[in-house]
Amino acid sequence: DPDPHRTRLSMHYQNILFDLDGTLTDPREGITRSVQHALVRLGIEAPDLASLEHFIGPPLLQCFMHSYDLDEATAWQAVGHYRERFAAVGLYENRVFDGIQALLETLNGQGRRLYIATSKPTLFAERIAAHFDFARHFQAIHGSELDGTRTDKAELIGHLLAEEGLAARDTLMIGDRKHDLIGARRNGLDAAAVGYGFGSAEELQAEAPTYHFATLGDL
Repeated sequence: DPDPHRTRLSMHYQNILFDLDGTLTDPREGITRSVQHALVRLGIEAPDLASLEHFIGPPLLQCFMHSYDLDEATAWQAVGHYRERFAAVGLYENRVFDGIQALLETLNGQGRRLYIATSKPTLFAERIAAHFDFARHFQAIHGSELDGTRTDKAELIGHLLAEEGLAARDTLMIGDRKHDLIGARRNGLDAAAVGYGFGSAEELQAEAPTYHFATLGDL
């Protein structure tokens, strides 16, 4: 049986923040192929696509720097090459997880206010949400700027709360990577980790989220 305390508590979340990549959509193909494209352009031997999945979720610049020991200037070149392909093709090599549209409709029907909070540039997030027909479910889409501003999830969530006038106690963050959970905690939000995305169970449990849902059905 559902926990009555949890059911009662869950109705306190008038505002729901959703991560995008790995939470609303499976962007695996578009992101990994665009990373591979960027590496080839820099003359770096690109591994198979599966080994590039750790690029899904974290800020792109830092991921290039840490994964390939690049200085910041070279990593920005990589980001530029990535965006060449991603803006033209990679945006659409993506799919909405089965059940997401029904979930968003249910939450809207309960009178909740939904927002997207993503490290992806707002420009790209808005195109994806429009193309895959889920933008209509959201009050606003908050992402980073092309210059890297607000790629840090804690900074992004803080900005979103301030811009939208949301109280932390009434807001839940849902995401599939540790960055989502850390960002929520630093802003005083409860967080729901989802296990169907790209973060391992170990990564997510280490951050002690308020909820941990293994599947979209559980969520």
